[in-house]
Amino acid sequence: MGLLDRFRQSVDRVRTSGGGGATTDARYLDEWVRSHVGVEAYVEPKTTVTDVTVVLVAHDGEWTRRTVGERGAQRLSGRLGIPVYDVRRTGYPQRMRDFDARRRIERKRAVERELRGIED
Repeated sequence: MGLLDRFRQSVDRVRTSGGGGATTDARYLDEWVRSHVGVEAYVEPKTTVTDVTVVLVAHDGEWTRRTVGERGAQRLSGRLGIPVYDVRRTGYPQRMRDFDARRRIERKRAVERELRGIED
């Protein structure tokens, strides 16, 4: 066991025991899958800023992102019972981009309605 391995273990212990973030995320993902239809998971690689993350995308394009770590990503499919894809190979689904575009339009219209209400 090298010096970095010891450091990683201590970070993992803090991450899982300090505040229960890992279990909170797991519960959130379970609930999100149960409350949405046609959910697929897209695993995003570790970066210099974030650990391995997963993006859950529903049939209508609504999505959520959570950190799962490398071990969590491996167990994800079996635990949630949904298809899991590597985003580096498949990319993000078009319905996710369409959902974001619809939300942007809805926010813009809401601001315009609010401004018209102020001007009246």
